[in-house]
Amino acid sequence: MGDLGDLELLLPGEAEVLVRGLRSFPLREMGSEGWNQQHENLEKLNMQAILDATVSQGEPIQELLVTHGKIPTLVEELIAVEMWKQKVFPVLCRVEDFKPQNTFPIYMVIYHEASIINLLETVFFHKEVCESAEDTVLDLVDYCHRKLTLLVARSGCGGPPEEEGSQEDNPMQELQKQAELMEFEIALKALSVLRYITDCVDSLSLSTLSCMLSTHNLPCLLVELLEHSPWSRQEGGKLQQFNGSRWHTVVPSEQQKLSKLDGQVWIALYNLLLSPEAQARYCLTSFAKGHLLKLQAFLTDTLLDQLPNLAHLQSFLAHLALAETQPPKKDLVLEQIPEIWERLERENRGKWRAIAKHQVQHVFSPSEQDLQLQAQRWAETYRLDVLEAVAPERPYCVYCSAEASKRCSRCRNEWYCSRECQVKHWEKHGKTCVLAAQGDRAK
Repeated sequence: MGDLGDLELLLPGEAEVLVRGLRSFPLREMGSEGWNQQHENLEKLNMQAILDATVSQGEPIQELLVTHGKIPTLVEELIAVEMWKQKVFPVLCRVEDFKPQNTFPIYMVIYHEASIINLLETVFFHKEVCESAEDTVLDLVDYCHRKLTLLVARSGCGGPPEEEGSQEDNPMQELQKQAELMEFEIALKALSVLRYITDCVDSLSLSTLSCMLSTHNLPCLLVELLEHSPWSRQEGGKLQQFNGSRWHTVVPSEQQKLSKLDGQVWIALYNLLLSPEAQARYCLTSFAKGHLLKLQAFLTDTLLDQLPNLAHLQSFLAHLALAETQPPKKDLVLEQIPEIWERLERENRGKWRAIAKHQVQHVFSPSEQDLQLQAQRWAETYRLDVLEAVAPERPYCVYCSAEASKRCSRCRNEWYCSRECQVKHWEKHGKTCVLAAQGDRAK
């Protein structure tokens, strides 16, 4: 990693300009020229933040976001694009005469949610970021709860969707499948963000604590996540784990090793159950007690060797097994409620079709010339030297996940283990490849 220190995507002055310029966009403006510029700026900040963390040079992006009070803006943008995907995107998919030549402009809006949650995962590691979120931390907890609830529900239905397109899929159907795949990865990022929020449990507002412990009962939801472990699966008799946007086979000697995502769940549970602030407010009903005692079966010596602090959780559960349960509290408490989702829904209720129609006409039907100009900007934003620096050291085949040694010679964005896998993946990769190659030639 020694050469990464010389790799800089943004100069300090540039980073500050991009951070200061971050703002919230109305739903109908998503995909517009100004919105696209902000998406590109966010991607640059994202990559710079990962670079900063990788080479441990301090965290200038995180400091800038805190200094300029932009964490609430990022939370609002995150929830706005989540709402766009739920309310406007399905309407776009049902517009009969909308058959775009290229769906990449719509894909960029869908991808925007992943982009923001990525950045938040990188910067929320630092407690001052959570504090600078102010009241929007409540909205972020609410967002994470929605994602994790979907993750548990999906794991009960056979896990995440497979990345397989049908020959009969039209471009919009293909886009819907990509959006569903992306939703799985976004939920895993939301889990990490939630864990970092629980690290700040001693400084959270009473409303946020109440939301986590009473409204959403996050300890019980986290127990269900551990039970289902949606980021692990058996495939052909082999254990696979999801990591870095891919499923990887875990060799037998590594199977007892705690995965990063399981670790995040355990740390979040530890924070929520053992901090004095949370213990004073968590109502241990018979339902909660039954759920939490399931954890005892998971607390093996192997796990405790890897996370020794969990011995305190083991003691807590031993006491809980003997304790009397409490009836649900019925106190009347005046609390804040998450307001971003409610406000955006109120402002746009009844306008979903009008927003979709506006975007079909003015945003998602670009000319060939506009597409080529946009492709050039994407090529400049997604710099390969930076992407390679922040990627895992060994590339994996985008089609079968085996270790890869060959790269697409046209766009140089995708890796393959063999010519056979490249041919099989071409139907999915072709349009993106041509567009990216056009962007490189236009530079």
